[in-house]
Amino acid sequence: MKPLLLIDVDGPLNPYAAKAQRRPEGYTTHRMRPTGWRQAESAKPLRVWLNPAHGEELLALADAYEPVWATTWKDEANDWIGPHLGLPRLPFVDWPSMHGRAPRGTFWKTQYVVAYADGRPFAWIDDDIGPMDHEYVELHHPAPALLLRIDERIGLVREDFDALAAWAAQHTGGHVS
Repeated sequence: MKPLLLIDVDGPLNPYAAKAQRRPEGYTTHRMRPTGWRQAESAKPLRVWLNPAHGEELLALADAYEPVWATTWKDEANDWIGPHLGLPRLPFVDWPSMHGRAPRGTFWKTQYVVAYADGRPFAWIDDDIGPMDHEYVELHHPAPALLLRIDERIGLVREDFDALAAWAAQHTGGHVS
């Protein structure tokens, strides 16, 4: 069974913290109104920056991983994000609670990521991963795991894709193109 590749949207794919009027190179601007967008209907839609090349990179990793949305966008990532990146519909983590209590200094998603993985190896890309999350996964997850913190001002970069490919090759015994 392939390791899971758990993909957050805001931060890794949408570098939302980049300077507001300076779209990062390679990204296109999209205006979206997912149901989770908290702004009033009369307010401007959510600005999302996406890099189409990230879709190709993620598809290349799909030989070694089972990609899964691990985002507050949940299934809406399939409608709003995936099509702009050329991704097929992906399964998603259906968070039982969002932004709630988390064990001892961990990010709120961490406990649910471990539960979703259910003992399977996984790589997780997110902008809110910290040292306590690494510790929690080491203590509560019996299989190998790669927690890759992505800078929310930059998004995924070549080194991140290389790290994901190298980790998959190490943990699946194969080569990732």
